[in-house]
Amino acid sequence: QVRLAESGGGSVQAGGSLSLSCTVSGVDSSAYAMGWFRQAPGKQREGVASIGTDGDTRYGDFVKGRFTISQDNVKNTMYLQMNDLKPEDTAMYYCAARADPFWSLRDILYKYWGQGTQVTVSS
Repeated sequence: QVRLAESGGGSVQAGGSLSLSCTVSGVDSSAYAMGWFRQAPGKQREGVASIGTDGDTRYGDFVKGRFTISQDNVKNTMYLQMNDLKPEDTAMYYCAARADPFWSLRDILYKYWGQGTQVTVSS
């Protein structure tokens, strides 16, 4: 059974940093493209960042160099380092995996999802 578990969310002031982790079990994450998504209240879920099995990455336009996605295949864990956080980054953040080698920011292409971790940024 494939399971994804996020951790690292919390509350920070604008300009602060948070590091999210996503631990994958039940599958070798090195064979799966992975992604981070977020959903704020009343808004659609949007792609934050994605990483392919070759290490290629893609970010949502709103990231603007503030976030970095990475993966440790030995630990079967994916990370999202978020710097210079803004109040508009406040959302539930989800990690996801797809049985495909290529990155994607389209949530409908992902089969496996974590439960989410809340990120709250105050001004």
